[in-house]
Amino acid sequence: MANRVTSPAPPGDGPAGVLAVAVKVAREGLPMPEEITLAAREAAPMVAELPAAQLRDAFEQIIMAPHLGEGLQWMHQAGVLAATLPELDATVDFSQEAGRRHKDVWEHTKQVVRQSPEKPLVRWSALLHDIGKVPTRVMLPDGRVTFHRHAEVGARMFDAISRRLKFEREARQRIRFLIYHHLRANAYHCSWTDSAVRRFDAEMGRHLDELVELSLADVTSRRPGRRAEAAQNIEELVRRIHDIRALDAKVPPLPPGLGNAMMEAFRLPPGRRIGELRKLCEAAIERAEIEERKDAAYYIDYLRRQGITG
Repeated sequence: MANRVTSPAPPGDGPAGVLAVAVKVAREGLPMPEEITLAAREAAPMVAELPAAQLRDAFEQIIMAPHLGEGLQWMHQAGVLAATLPELDATVDFSQEAGRRHKDVWEHTKQVVRQSPEKPLVRWSALLHDIGKVPTRVMLPDGRVTFHRHAEVGARMFDAISRRLKFEREARQRIRFLIYHHLRANAYHCSWTDSAVRRFDAEMGRHLDELVELSLADVTSRRPGRRAEAAQNIEELVRRIHDIRALDAKVPPLPPGLGNAMMEAFRLPPGRRIGELRKLCEAAIERAEIEERKDAAYYIDYLRRQGITG
């Protein structure tokens, strides 16, 4: 017979006691007596009225706990999740693929949080990364399911959550960024040019490490080979980013002296126009229209082909 929590918060503790029970379940992983769950269900609407900081802190304790899946599941069973984070509660029993239970968004989400590193902002991002799937799901005639732009929609949904739970500005921005971009690293393919990798690195900026951690956690396939392949793909992207950074530090994509060559070729004085022409070359490199690390004459010829004259 399964062990049970023997000292849950007494009913007199009210909504704060309900949160304490949820945290206890997440820390200890023990099932809760039915009478406590029923009492919590009655108090659930009042839990949503607790101060935002108290709610946010309780959720954070739960997602950082060893048995976070059990804690989150109990919150759902007790009606607390629906009262406090209805956007997340809506993912329960919400299928990503018809007839495949393990593709349930809720089960997937709990696994992603478990697989995430023990960093609060990464785990918050993991907890909420797929909430946008609920309003964007489309069932196609052939049985396939799509979630077009669910990351963007999920980021907008997080805006409302962040106001409700009063996240601090820095945390709000970082979590929103990770939700919005959580698919980007997994989309990497070995065919990406160095320019494409460089552009990805620049766009992710200071969020890169956290995004990679979330992307690795977001692989929940039951096929070990698929998980290994996805992890290797992301690791290859990270390796290329570091290799390109090291190379760019030694040899920039555009050659030294290009500005002087532009001034001479097009009879231009020093100024903004030279910077604009450099940006034209950089953009062309990013689009793989021209190569990087060539001599100045190569880029002068390219600009002339674009109709640039003196």
